[in-house]
Amino acid sequence: MMLMLMYNSFTNRFLLEGQLIEVAWTIAPAIILIFIAIPSLRLLYLMDEINNPTITLKTIGHQWYWSYEYSDFLKVEFDSYMIPQNEMNNNDFRLLDVDNRASLPTNTFIRIIITATDVLHSWTIPSLGIKADATPGRLNQTSFLINRPGVFYGQCSEICGANHSFMPIVIESISTNKFINWIYKMNE
Repeated sequence: MMLMLMYNSFTNRFLLEGQLIEVAWTIAPAIILIFIAIPSLRLLYLMDEINNPTITLKTIGHQWYWSYEYSDFLKVEFDSYMIPQNEMNNNDFRLLDVDNRASLPTNTFIRIIITATDVLHSWTIPSLGIKADATPGRLNQTSFLINRPGVFYGQCSEICGANHSFMPIVIESISTNKFINWIYKMNE
């Protein structure tokens, strides 16, 4: 009996004494995480929002090249292959330049629809902050705005096979008038 009283006294004194602090340090981080998660989820939703795009560019990944289709215009589609080293000019970038660049106008909301025909690819242009997976049988989309003219280089950043590093992406950002003339020439 004496042993039982000592055990109960020990239990009440040492084991149940820190119950309040344990509940507090379990609930406090949970509340902090909720306060962090709510604005973060809102930002994630707003980042994925498509702002009424003016132009849609469909990008299709193949082994080992990209195809582009301007679906807002009549029959504007082409393939973009890496320039072989024996055909390069002095001002071309080795393993980064292509024979047909995708042209897009500056200061225009652009939607890119990305898919693949064979294996997983990843359409990545680091200087524009764009990376989207090209998955066979699935359409992924992202949107962006290019605010300066120039040439932007990227590559497939998915390990999609032996030659995945030979799938360069080149976007040429031009003025709206030059873009309209370029589309007109492509339709001829």
